[in-house]
Amino acid sequence: MSNLHLYLLTFLSYGALAVFFWRAQMRGEGEALNRSFIGHLVLVPLLTHGYLLSHSLRMLGEFNFGLANAVSLILWLTMLVYWVARFFYPICSLQTLVLPLAAIGVMLPALFPALHPLEYTVTLAFEAHIAAAMLAYSLLTIAVLHAVIISSVEKRLHHGSLPALLRNLPPLLVMESLLFRIIGIGFVVLTFTLASGMMFSEQVFGKPWEFSHKTVFGLLSWAVFAALLVGHHLYGWRGRTAVRWTVGGFSFLLLAYLGTQFVLQVLLSR
Repeated sequence: MSNLHLYLLTFLSYGALAVFFWRAQMRGEGEALNRSFIGHLVLVPLLTHGYLLSHSLRMLGEFNFGLANAVSLILWLTMLVYWVARFFYPICSLQTLVLPLAAIGVMLPALFPALHPLEYTVTLAFEAHIAAAMLAYSLLTIAVLHAVIISSVEKRLHHGSLPALLRNLPPLLVMESLLFRIIGIGFVVLTFTLASGMMFSEQVFGKPWEFSHKTVFGLLSWAVFAALLVGHHLYGWRGRTAVRWTVGGFSFLLLAYLGTQFVLQVLLSR
């Protein structure tokens, strides 16, 4: 089977599971099915997606870390975290929302296969730094999805109506508790990412650390999430305040790498 066939099969698998769980959620059966054997079927596209990423990231012997691969990797990690979290939290509604995004993500390297090899020598330190950065992106992607959903649920409740897909979510207090746990873990991983890039730049990138736009946006994101966690701990920040700070911190994080890559690779074709 060629990789193109595998890309399509993985895309269709994600899509079929999204439709299945969407319909199950509408019937109020999503959580029960997600905790049954059927929930394990998500592993099938997850494994093939991971396999395709491993090949795409090392295209033609180069470490290809262009925009398409980065977004695909972030969505794969996000889907993986949700699949693991299903054993501990009733999050079928959230997983159902992410499945279509994962379906799109798996196709990005196939649709935009342009090779953008890194300028740095790929070492163990470099791979650890990249893995931490992508995990931070994934965790904080989940956090911003939670924040947006919490905001949507609060607005819908004020109007007395709630879409069927969101009716089986955990209580808002549980959602907020989970949100801050995710942000806390993501913040620790982001801190490691920034610190390793600054302190071990020679080992990671093969050159001395420099104060670049990526560093500025990364530090701004770190400061926003740090302020949010302190504000939540000391002043009880929650609700709309937490949503705004989460979206703001994630926006800076997007600009730190993905925004830069979009400008260079898509707008400037470099």
